[in-house]
Amino acid sequence: MELSLNHVDYLQVGVTSQKTMKLLPAVGRKATQKVAVADHDGVVNCFGMKKGEAVPVFKSLPGQKISRLELGGALGTPQEKIFVCSGSEVRGFTKKGKQFLSFEANLTESINAMHVSGADLFVCASYIYNHYCDCKDQDYYLSGDKINDIVCLPVETVGRTVPVLACQDRVLRVLQGSELLYDVEVPGPPSVLELHNRDGGKNGEEVLYGTTDGKLGLIQLTSSAPVSKWEVDNEKKKGGVLCIDTFDILGDGVKDILVGRDDGTVEVYGLDSSNEPTLRFENVLSESVTSIQGGCVGKESYEEVLTTTYTGWVSGLTTEPQQMEAGPGDEVKMSRETQTKVAALRAELEQLQVKVMQGREKYQQSSLSSTAVSVVPVFSINDRFTLCQDDASYSLTLEVQTAIDNLLLQSDVPIDLLDVDKNSAVVSFSECDSEPNGNFLLATYRCQANTTRLELKVRSIEGQYGTLQAYVTPRLQPKTCQVRQYQIKPLSLHQRTHNIDQDRPMNTLRLVGQFSFAEIHSWVVFCLPEVPEKTPAGENITFYFQNTFLGTQLEASYCKGEGNFKSDNISTISILKDVLSKEATKRKINLNISYEVNEDSVSHTLKMIHPKLEYQLLLAKKVQLIDALKELQVHEGNADFLIPEYRSILDESARLLEEYKKQPAHLERLYGMITDLFIDKFKFKGQNVKTKVSQLLEILDNYDLNSLMEFFNDG
Repeated sequence: MELSLNHVDYLQVGVTSQKTMKLLPAVGRKATQKVAVADHDGVVNCFGMKKGEAVPVFKSLPGQKISRLELGGALGTPQEKIFVCSGSEVRGFTKKGKQFLSFEANLTESINAMHVSGADLFVCASYIYNHYCDCKDQDYYLSGDKINDIVCLPVETVGRTVPVLACQDRVLRVLQGSELLYDVEVPGPPSVLELHNRDGGKNGEEVLYGTTDGKLGLIQLTSSAPVSKWEVDNEKKKGGVLCIDTFDILGDGVKDILVGRDDGTVEVYGLDSSNEPTLRFENVLSESVTSIQGGCVGKESYEEVLTTTYTGWVSGLTTEPQQMEAGPGDEVKMSRETQTKVAALRAELEQLQVKVMQGREKYQQSSLSSTAVSVVPVFSINDRFTLCQDDASYSLTLEVQTAIDNLLLQSDVPIDLLDVDKNSAVVSFSECDSEPNGNFLLATYRCQANTTRLELKVRSIEGQYGTLQAYVTPRLQPKTCQVRQYQIKPLSLHQRTHNIDQDRPMNTLRLVGQFSFAEIHSWVVFCLPEVPEKTPAGENITFYFQNTFLGTQLEASYCKGEGNFKSDNISTISILKDVLSKEATKRKINLNISYEVNEDSVSHTLKMIHPKLEYQLLLAKKVQLIDALKELQVHEGNADFLIPEYRSILDESARLLEEYKKQPAHLERLYGMITDLFIDKFKFKGQNVKTKVSQLLEILDNYDLNSLMEFFNDG
């Protein structure tokens, strides 16, 4: 079934957080619904639509930034009470706007996730989960990693309270009281949770989740064990999932899955006869979609997908046809209602232009005064710096509430900038002196007129660590700039995993010294991404990691006074040894370092690099041939005389060139890894083999795995 939806904007509020817009239950069967939306100005806005205009129901006073909005009410009645959380306070409003609740949770951190069920209130700060019943403390849980979202299975169906936490370490934690019932590993860091069909399905146990790397899944959380129903991979590299809802927009009697992503993509998935999701509709907005709901807002009987974006636009994708009438001679006429609306908008626009002119003149005059103080305009930036598993790169997304003029990137560590299709900004590179200033990258992005969102990709080199800085300048007067910093860690391409292959040949590094559990944990946080900042509960901890570029693995196990690190890549152990001893020296802590090198691990790592290296060498060879083959084709008039292998290179030339362009320095990166492996192998034996690197590069230029292994063995 083809779905046709038309975009319509309703109104704009302030900057919004994730999950801060809900539709109130409809009063009649086909009646329009009221919309409640909360923003960073601390304002709760409730409005309805009448004759195409947004009519306010109520608007609360400004205050602290609102991070979540949920609906609640007594069980079995319409859920029409509005609950919002800002800081560590939860407030409740009736549908008419009367405040009936102000509850201070007394948490040291701000609430970032909330769920309401009858008299039960579930709130989460960064690592802490709290359950209150009638505002009285019930349960408490300290999570092993940052909590991104919470949902609770419906108590009416399940018969007991079952909170589910979405945690940054790729795990859903299912609780029973203050205890962990069990945890479920999901294919990415989960960013959002919703009950399937809004009620958890037939048994009330089905939960939909979305991940920061764009995957979507459905899982059944039974009382004893989880059952994975389906997963949708992110093959097209779309943005991370920020919001989900279920609503029958297709009108086939089965609720569809509505998804909003951080790259502005809105998707509708229909469920086929075997309950597998199929993409039925897709629309791309210019900003990240923070909230999504299905319902009836603009006009009775016309259902729609309502969205809120980062800068506060509340808009709908409606099933209502565009109000255009075809007149004589195929001229398109607007309906009277639309004409009135356009005229009102033009008048409002003229008034705003006059106000802007007056404000500008007033500012210019006051700036000439000797006592004038120029106020720096405040603007909000929404940024993410995340490791992408598929291509072992970091995605840097910057979103500003106003148009971006330019962006300057500066790095004191060598990194590659990768091409991003969605990016329309013009990039220019400046020469930089790496020696005196520690500058390895200076790049400027000049943005088009209405760009509010930029997505960049960078790839770092393990072992080289430092800071990447982004200077963001919006189109505001007077000119102002904000700086954001991102840490490039020594083992930056490693990501957390929950199990590793213990049968691989492992190298071991052991540290013993007078350090506390918190100190060694802070060193591990400094070295590796995706490690929680907070020192874990208990006396010891074990983390597992996988290198996203090579697939090698690392086990980090440590406690007070001792740390053990195991990896099948000797270079990983070498980087850890150098960085950890440097950190300990800074704190004047004496370390006793011992290590065991497994000779088999070197050939094992070379075999893991082999397919990647072979593929890149072949790609480079094909790309070198393209120009010569094209010249021959022009000269001869066709390519029929060429052997099939060369004909296929010509046929695929566009794809090959695009792939080669998207992966700059990929081959050099692999050469560098093999060189590091060679140096590190002999460094642990106390030998310096840097003079033999030129011979190694010669072997790589005429690559053969066996001759490379022989060279490594001979040294």
